[in-house]
Amino acid sequence: MENKNRCAWCEKDDLYRNYHDNEWGKPVYEDSILFEFLVLETFQAGLSWHSILKKRENFRRAFNQFDYKKIAHYSEDKVQELLLDAGIIRNQLKIRGTIINAILFIKVQEEFGTFSKYIWDFVNGKPIDNIPKTLKDVPATSEISEALSKDLKKRGFKFVGSTVVYAHMQATGMVNDHTTDCWTRK
Repeated sequence: MENKNRCAWCEKDDLYRNYHDNEWGKPVYEDSILFEFLVLETFQAGLSWHSILKKRENFRRAFNQFDYKKIAHYSEDKVQELLLDAGIIRNQLKIRGTIINAILFIKVQEEFGTFSKYIWDFVNGKPIDNIPKTLKDVPATSEISEALSKDLKKRGFKFVGSTVVYAHMQATGMVNDHTTDCWTRK
């Protein structure tokens, strides 16, 4: 890869650099992609994001291309099948939580028209630019992630603590936490 200044967290390997350069922090408004990141962030809770990225295609295959309409109807047989899939994180609570989240994702769509409208309303429809100089300036949570987490939990969503929600906000471009020396800011 080209020699570019990037956020320090992504310099582990090409997988991380590619994710950083092409996805992280770019605003996402499509419900299907917002749900994909919700699933990935759910499974990331307590683990490294790098380990989830390495298994992303396995998750995509195992969870029907992150089709929340299909996931919402998963049977107990499908849960047991997923628990045997060595290509994903085989955590029963996270698998069952993903099914619950798919059901609730659809309910939010019914209430707001799209999940995108619901979630982006927390930032008034536009990304928050924190302009961090270094990684030390990048928060793990914010007042908005606290409020969003609280609302998601009230609706019954699983694995949506403030840190997970803030990571989701970063991944989907609701907040821009690229450091000031990162080439993506130019």
